[in-house]
Amino acid sequence: MKKYQYLFFDVDDTLLDFRHTEKRALERLFEQENIVLTDDIKGDYHRFNKGLWHAHERGEIGKEELLNTRFTEFFRLHGKQVDGLTMERSYRNFLSEGHEQLDGALSLIQQLSTQYDLFIMTNGVAQTQNRRLRDSGLFPYFKNIFISEETGFHKPMKAYYDYCFQRIDQFNCGKALIIGDSLVADIKGGLAAGMDACWMNVAKVANDTDITPTYEINKLVELLPILERREFIDS
Repeated sequence: MKKYQYLFFDVDDTLLDFRHTEKRALERLFEQENIVLTDDIKGDYHRFNKGLWHAHERGEIGKEELLNTRFTEFFRLHGKQVDGLTMERSYRNFLSEGHEQLDGALSLIQQLSTQYDLFIMTNGVAQTQNRRLRDSGLFPYFKNIFISEETGFHKPMKAYYDYCFQRIDQFNCGKALIIGDSLVADIKGGLAAGMDACWMNVAKVANDTDITPTYEINKLVELLPILERREFIDS
């Protein structure tokens, strides 16, 4: 018997190269606003934005507040007044145009779709994520796309995972694996929901948390031996 039947994939920095997409979107946004994007400003923005999303994962800030205020607050800290809402709309549009895949993403998903039930679990804006998945060619291979904006919950909330599980016929948590890059949203959230969890650690950063993933990979192709090994053990 196959160990896993259900595979849940995060999107950004798991299947799609969000770092590249974000870099290009920021460059286009700053060019549009006639603001010089220095390496220091870029680094500051990455840290600021990452902190906001981590606060969102902890339930400390709502997604709408995050999106609607991040550019206003970021530039306020740098002594500049901007129209944050207009910038956010432009930035979101630029992001939606980015759908570069991580190495081997499409071929892996095509192969796995013939053997497993595949699903997307992503925190984000529905319009943006749906467009990126469609443009990348990945969309048709997933049985359902669970986007936090549409569910009313977000990873790592248990309610988010419950929402997803309830919409899968005869779902069995013991046969489910989540693959994602966030130790909190994907790994901690997935483990708490009763799944095994595979940390997609593309940047090969140290795990300085108390969160222990079931598996850790640095490339998508490394997922295949894990799945094959589990099938062999359980056969």
